[in-house]
Amino acid sequence: MTTPSTTSSRWRALTHHHLFWPVAVLVLLLLVNVPFTPDFFSVRMADGHLYGSLVSIVLFGSPLILVAVGMTLVIATGGIDLSVGAVVAITGALACSYISDRSDQGALSGVLLAMGLGLLAAVVCGLWNGFLVARMGIQPIIATLIIMVAGRGVAQLITDGQIITVNSEPYKLIGGGYWLTLPFSIFVVAAVVAVTVALTRRTALGLLVEAVGGNAEASRLVGIRSRRIKIMVYAFCALCAGIAGLMISSNTSAADGNNAGLWIELDAILAVVIGGTSLLGGRFSVGGTVVGALVIQTLTTTIYTIGVPTQTNLVFKAAVVIVVCLLQSPKFRAKVFGARFGAGSGARGSGKQAAAPADPAAASEAAPKMEVS
Repeated sequence: MTTPSTTSSRWRALTHHHLFWPVAVLVLLLLVNVPFTPDFFSVRMADGHLYGSLVSIVLFGSPLILVAVGMTLVIATGGIDLSVGAVVAITGALACSYISDRSDQGALSGVLLAMGLGLLAAVVCGLWNGFLVARMGIQPIIATLIIMVAGRGVAQLITDGQIITVNSEPYKLIGGGYWLTLPFSIFVVAAVVAVTVALTRRTALGLLVEAVGGNAEASRLVGIRSRRIKIMVYAFCALCAGIAGLMISSNTSAADGNNAGLWIELDAILAVVIGGTSLLGGRFSVGGTVVGALVIQTLTTTIYTIGVPTQTNLVFKAAVVIVVCLLQSPKFRAKVFGARFGAGSGARGSGKQAAAPADPAAASEAAPKMEVS
């Protein structure tokens, strides 16, 4: 028999889960669309493909999910990557430029080579960022700002300042094609997320990333090659941005060096924060980041659905993000909803809170412990 105390404890454990508030906001945003679009949740089949608002949200949010997943690991190490938008533009520009110069744009070999060139350029950009941060000791926000500014110019040099259009069915599949009735980009995103989770939660890599983010110098002293970890996560982040660049240019069958991926780095950072990953580094949540990216994309869809004026949509978007971040703050929830909703849990999913030492002297002597998941 379920007692009130048991129900209360279950509810408290649920609200303390790191994904509760992001998922709650996502569900709320989805429900807001129903009065304006009664068939918002309907999914229909047409020409062998699934269509609907929910499918569109995942489709158009796929590039953001990819960039945000890569950004998660960078932020987990205590860094930041502002260059992902420029990497998106460079990758799309290289791929489309190569395809457009070929006599047979539909040749699979040519498309694969174009994709390889674009992804190679993306990884080189990531390695450069990692080198500046890990080896040269430059602050991440400054190191990645270099490619954020210069990379956009490189993308425009590749395209000669023009929008390059392509007519290639194999290339169109990446961001605008369908497979098994679903957008092909969904399978790409699922594969990247699955590989990331497998590497960071089924191996020691995730613990190493969190250790570097918790204290890079201490990690180095205990034998963790923190510099190599940092270079690796920046390269991975750029690779994810490169795949997103291919997806965006494929969806439009064009490369725009000036506007492709513009400000996507800010949405990616917001998605990571909404997902519960701290900008200070340490613990991270790939699942939370995916939910955060879906919140951002659903918010964008909602803005257009309810008819928010174009000149105020950014303000509306910022207001919703502030609300989400406040709801995730234990101090804010404690002040607004009471202590029982604001108290945080000691370890993720444990539902227990660490007891404070009775002796103040013992508390001052206690060494801080890094918590890993």
